[in-house]
Amino acid sequence: RPPRLQPTISLLPQTPRGDGRNRTQPPPLGFAAAVGGGKPAATAAMAGHGQDRKTIDLEDGWAFMQRGITKLINILEGKPEPQFSSEDYMMLYTTIYNMCTQKPPHDYSQQLYDKYREAFEEYIRATVLPSLKEKHDEFMLRELVQRWSNHKVMVRWLSRFFHYLDRYFITRRSLTALRDVGLICFRDLIFQEIKGKVKDAVIALIDQEREGEQIDRALLKNVLDIFVEIGLGNMDCYENDFEDFLLKDTTDYYSVKAQSWIVEDSCPDYMIKAEECLKREKERVGHYLHINSEPKLLEKVQNELLASYATQLLEKEHSGCFALLRDDKVEDLSRMYRLFSKITRGLEPISNMFKTHVTNEGTALVKQAEDSANNKKVQSLTSAITSFVHLFVVQFD
Repeated sequence: RPPRLQPTISLLPQTPRGDGRNRTQPPPLGFAAAVGGGKPAATAAMAGHGQDRKTIDLEDGWAFMQRGITKLINILEGKPEPQFSSEDYMMLYTTIYNMCTQKPPHDYSQQLYDKYREAFEEYIRATVLPSLKEKHDEFMLRELVQRWSNHKVMVRWLSRFFHYLDRYFITRRSLTALRDVGLICFRDLIFQEIKGKVKDAVIALIDQEREGEQIDRALLKNVLDIFVEIGLGNMDCYENDFEDFLLKDTTDYYSVKAQSWIVEDSCPDYMIKAEECLKREKERVGHYLHINSEPKLLEKVQNELLASYATQLLEKEHSGCFALLRDDKVEDLSRMYRLFSKITRGLEPISNMFKTHVTNEGTALVKQAEDSANNKKVQSLTSAITSFVHLFVVQFD
């Protein structure tokens, strides 16, 4: 198994906090610093803010920025690379500032905006996508989670280097913000490419858990968070690229289970299994699915296990609703009510059976009382006749 990428990346040296703890923090954007003191002339020119600063050509300026981007990529890939110093950060930001504030035709704002996007595209195509395509199943999911984490770090830092574009050029032109540009690159070049394999791997793990196997729930949570985050504020990716397929798989899974259980199990045993399945699916939402999935998921389970087999289940000859009422199985009847009350019109057949049971029991009690009363009348008449006959015989004798 190849080594995993570093889970935590520190790009700047630790600076002390007032409470004695350390934190990683870039210097304030656009802060002033002295330039020179032995620095190369080209570097000093890039950082100059005065009116006599030298014009930076697009090629030279981008070459400088490219070195900073390469350094960032090396850190993300776990290669030996010193951290960004505060001065490194200042120089990269100031270079972008200068290249965006030069007089036309040397205002390179649009070109830098395009190159910002191209930097992500080149890294993704050359490194990230190949690393994902060579892995499968759970290994691919782990790689995806790490690559997504690294990508967000890259977006955060490049958007800081290019921050001047966000503040002025992008705002005036109503262009997509730098952060969103970076995330869209991941969505279009990686997510769209592997989303099918990712969805299949996740659902396979969910089915394994349904069969009682232990799985890495934290991994699934992290993967499914990508489906949500990649939507940039809407749930389309999660719902269309994952949830719809999960609901279809859930329907198929419990359809097979129900076909077997309805034949093998008594009504009480079947209901115990159904209640446990609903409980576990609800827990599943709490562990790694999005909360919006809960009502949809539970509806599929209820439909397959209960609604589709309600008649067969309730009318089981020796253990159905009539048998439970006859034998006063209060616990089983309570479970039946809990399960079927959550289904549209689910209590109607139970209500009808209860009415029939009460009617039959009441009718039987009435008949029993009538029979008892009639028996008493017959016994009284028989006694009277017997006494009369006995008296008649005595007198006759």
